[in-house]
Amino acid sequence: MCEKARVIVRMLQGCNSMTKLRKIHSHVITNGLEHHPPIFDNLLRFCAVSVTGSLSHALLLFQHFDSDPPTTAWNYLLRSFSVSSTPLSSLLFYNQMLLSSSSRPDVYTFSFALKACEKLRSVPKCREIHGSVIRSGFHTDNIVSTGLVRCYSAVGNIDIACKVFDEMPARDLISWNAMISCLSHAGLHHKALSMHKRMEKEGVGIDAYTLVALLSSCAHVSALNMGVMLHRKACDVRCEGSVYVGNALIDMYAKCGSLENAVSVFNGMRKRDVTTWNSMIMGYGVHGKGIDAISFFREMVTFGVRPNAITFLGLLLGCSHQGLVKEGAEHFKMMSSEFCLNPNVKHYGCMVDLYGRAGDFDKALEMIHVSSCHEDPVLWRTLLGSCKIHRNLELGEVAMKKLVQLKAFNAGDYVLMTSIYSAANDAQGFASMRKLMRSHELRTVPGWSWIEIGDQVHKFVVDDKMHPESALIYSELQEVVRRAMLAGYKPEESNVTGSGFSDRCLGSAFHSEKLAIAYGLMRTPAGTALRITKNLRVCRDCHSFTKCVSKAYNREIVVRDRVRFHHFAGGLCSCNDYW
Repeated sequence: MCEKARVIVRMLQGCNSMTKLRKIHSHVITNGLEHHPPIFDNLLRFCAVSVTGSLSHALLLFQHFDSDPPTTAWNYLLRSFSVSSTPLSSLLFYNQMLLSSSSRPDVYTFSFALKACEKLRSVPKCREIHGSVIRSGFHTDNIVSTGLVRCYSAVGNIDIACKVFDEMPARDLISWNAMISCLSHAGLHHKALSMHKRMEKEGVGIDAYTLVALLSSCAHVSALNMGVMLHRKACDVRCEGSVYVGNALIDMYAKCGSLENAVSVFNGMRKRDVTTWNSMIMGYGVHGKGIDAISFFREMVTFGVRPNAITFLGLLLGCSHQGLVKEGAEHFKMMSSEFCLNPNVKHYGCMVDLYGRAGDFDKALEMIHVSSCHEDPVLWRTLLGSCKIHRNLELGEVAMKKLVQLKAFNAGDYVLMTSIYSAANDAQGFASMRKLMRSHELRTVPGWSWIEIGDQVHKFVVDDKMHPESALIYSELQEVVRRAMLAGYKPEESNVTGSGFSDRCLGSAFHSEKLAIAYGLMRTPAGTALRITKNLRVCRDCHSFTKCVSKAYNREIVVRDRVRFHHFAGGLCSCNDYW
């Protein structure tokens, strides 16, 4: 390399802006060195890869290269486009490269192409690249295999992603993190948590990325014991100081029903961001502690942290669950008037719920009509739920008709409307719902509950007979019901009208949470709190049952249903029967 070329390469290596690069580039051109390989490589790398570079300038350089560019040059463009707003361009350059006479893809080529494919969610391209990876002999490479895992997960082929992962000859921490994250994002939280056990068996440590993904899965399945263990691990590997790990811990504890631990983590964090505050406010919200959420919000603003849309969602949830109508309306107004934030359908849904639960249906309807999303079925479904609470048949029919018009009618709406007709002893309406259900071939979502015992999560469905200890559970449940009745429990009988129709949602002795409670009482020491997660809202019969069980057995029972937490103790519930 001539001395001029060496000087220019050193100048390029120290370049930190496009202004400087353009000056150096002009010097390169005047000296006839634009096709000098090291100079071209440094020019292209800065333009394509540097945060202060210019992708358009990189394209000009690439297009004016007078021979087939080397593999590294192709990789620079593939890398840049794969993380840009136009990842398709990365795949187009990948295709061009395959047609090139001299350049051949390497590990990084496949890695960047898979990243673009992941963003585009392209199944055919993912499979095509996988075939090329195998033919090129790179299927045993960790970087490429990890890219395949992420790509297949993104397109929904979790089984293939797991197969690629299992067939890797050696898995590093990055590979494990990718697999755990993919399973967590796919909603396969139990599988994600089981990966941690495999990591331990293979002697692989964890880092902050592992912890965040695992804690997210713990939060979704209410695996508090596992979350506490991961908290200890975070301290062992000195990751608890990470704001991301801290936020994940707060979210986990709040969603597992342990607000006191969430507060403890918050108080111990040296660095906090808006997500930290939001996690606490949302936690208070879903636990029905609207006053505490408001107090925390005021503290947040005092500390100079600017709230966002999620902040107000947590506030409005708390107000709705605690019946704080005035406070909810004030903060909904504050959202746009003081912080210039536009409410979305979730915020309007909270307001419809807030007014509907309080029985102010005029305000609830007004909120729907003034919203920018008045045709969104979420709002009408929320209104229908309030109509069930207050047995408002007339408005319930209006909401139901709107859902049918919007072609958004589902099995859950059927259950709500049949309950309203049943409570009103309206046999004709009940029959019309049955007919509508059959004509649309709708199926109700089965109710399930799960409970964590030790490091195992046990799942139950209504009238479950699949658990290996099923006989013992039903025997225990009979005793639990007997003691609950002595403590004041009165099973709700099915609503029956003169026409002889019934609503099986009410009064079942074997709802999934009852089975979970019975199993928890069997398998945990006296005085231990039971923590149960449901996929549906708790029914009135099970709510009454759980209150009496908490009194009869002197146990705290925390139930997380589809919309909020219920803390049962001494025959009372934290919701004050307002849910």
